[in-house]
Amino acid sequence: MALLHRATITPTKAELLAAWLPHQEWYAGGGPLTLLGAYRFDDPDDQVGIETFLVRAGSGPVLQVPLTYRGAPLEGAEHGLVTEMQHSVLGPRWVYCGCDDPAYAAALVSTVMTGGAQATQEIETDGVRTERETTTFARGSGVPDAEVPTLGPLARREVDGCTVLESDEAEVTVCRKVTSTPGFDTAGLHTLHGRWPGHSTATLLAAVGVR
Repeated sequence: MALLHRATITPTKAELLAAWLPHQEWYAGGGPLTLLGAYRFDDPDDQVGIETFLVRAGSGPVLQVPLTYRGAPLEGAEHGLVTEMQHSVLGPRWVYCGCDDPAYAAALVSTVMTGGAQATQEIETDGVRTERETTTFARGSGVPDAEVPTLGPLARREVDGCTVLESDEAEVTVCRKVTSTPGFDTAGLHTLHGRWPGHSTATLLAAVGVR
């Protein structure tokens, strides 16, 4: 379960995405950003917020943007820092590109391998929690008792609209440009598929190959 707070954040998520996205190698489209959907993963240690956005710039393709939110800087990940954020409830937050944060990679692999799904979200207002309606869905292809590899150091490369994260244990492919026809063969891989408002067809979001 992901606990959210009714809060003021500066910059807003829309503002930080609009400022950061156009500078990424896999960015495509142009014009104002439209937020199509978002889903979260749970952090087992309950220390890192893990949120993935599905957006479109103008009439461009759907783009997948995982972010992590931390209460302190992540050592060695300066290159992945998106921005610093002020949160009216949680205080200063450091926002990172998910593909540069091992917490995101671990959560993604666990979800994919165990057949998990997006986290249930609750919003806390004045100490009262209410469940937030789920409108964006993500589901892994694995099974609950699957063995989940513990990832070692990750190397990153960009390939044909995807970010590929490689370790000795696994290769993780995150689709940055989300299309109905993935540009790589998923045979033998474990996968994550998703649906979002206005898009009811399960579409590939990520894939994991265990070494």
